[in-house]
Amino acid sequence: MKFTLSELAGSLGDFGTIIPLVLAVALVSDVNTRYVLFFFGTWFILTGAYYRLPIPLEPMKAIAVIVIAGGVARGEIAAAGLMLGVIFLVLGYGRFFEIIERWVPRCVVRGIQLGLALLLFKASAVFVFKDPFFFIVGVVIVVVFFLLVRYRSFPDLSSICVIGAGFIGGLILYGIPPLSLIPAPQLVIPVPPDFFSAFSTLVLPQVVLTIANAILATSLLTKDLFSADVPPKKLSTTIGLMNLTSVPFGGFPMCHGAGGLAGQYRYGARTGGANIFAGLIFIVLALFFTSPQVLSIIAVGVLGALLVFVGIEMGRHSLKSDSVIVTIIIGVLALVSSITLAFIAGMGIAYVLGWLGKKRAEGKC
Repeated sequence: MKFTLSELAGSLGDFGTIIPLVLAVALVSDVNTRYVLFFFGTWFILTGAYYRLPIPLEPMKAIAVIVIAGGVARGEIAAAGLMLGVIFLVLGYGRFFEIIERWVPRCVVRGIQLGLALLLFKASAVFVFKDPFFFIVGVVIVVVFFLLVRYRSFPDLSSICVIGAGFIGGLILYGIPPLSLIPAPQLVIPVPPDFFSAFSTLVLPQVVLTIANAILATSLLTKDLFSADVPPKKLSTTIGLMNLTSVPFGGFPMCHGAGGLAGQYRYGARTGGANIFAGLIFIVLALFFTSPQVLSIIAVGVLGALLVFVGIEMGRHSLKSDSVIVTIIIGVLALVSSITLAFIAGMGIAYVLGWLGKKRAEGKC
């Protein structure tokens, strides 16, 4: 593993996804931001040391979106995390993903990647309208570093400069955040009704999304970026472990993610050292800066700028498909409906087109 400026820059590459989700969840629910950040930091370090690659962590998006929409208590979130932890730990030890890889066409996984790229563009548009000035500042910084890297062999430190500009802007606008120490953790014990409610509301939508994006798409992208073989069952196992050990103590359900991997790679991450940098940053924030306002101090426009270039990186790899038509259809469906529905519909379309192609070939024979 390496601990260079490039790895530090890459460690910030997924902050544009993580910070807005964690902040939004903290502002509308009773989850403890301090322990959400603390367990993110802990597992960033552990995954960096285990995989030796910048395998990212992200909040489980389906759960985060439903929580942000309102009406979900901390007990239900904990119940969902525990159930998902058990599910993915079990799947990681079986032959489930060998079967899935055999039956899920490559173009469907690429379609999920394209859908994520389009969703990143959509998310960045929200930040543009909220803070156009710092969005432009962020874009200019990234483009300048792109030219320096391309023509002057300069290290890409754009994410450090972009986050730094956003943080300085936030300090000017909102002042210095308060400093306070993290208290002792409180065990979150779900009651039986929490499990029943969480299963239909949170667990079922998240399972499909996690299999498609956090596991299959992430595994495929590691081959694209690093020529490394990170088996889906291994990703499933770490997802199971991180949720079983974190959620009962106040952590938020977590998974890996192809978008995060593309983001960290785009801004310089090449080894697990980037994860360790990210983990240390989150742990420091959790231990000493415990108010949600600490996250909101970063000018959101720069987060939008980061997301645009992450989306470009993700979209570029998504088009390495054996059926670009199917990939584009799935990507558009993911944008206008949901990744879950896009995955299901894409499977049907891919098999129907495959069957028609086989019949046409038989007819020619």
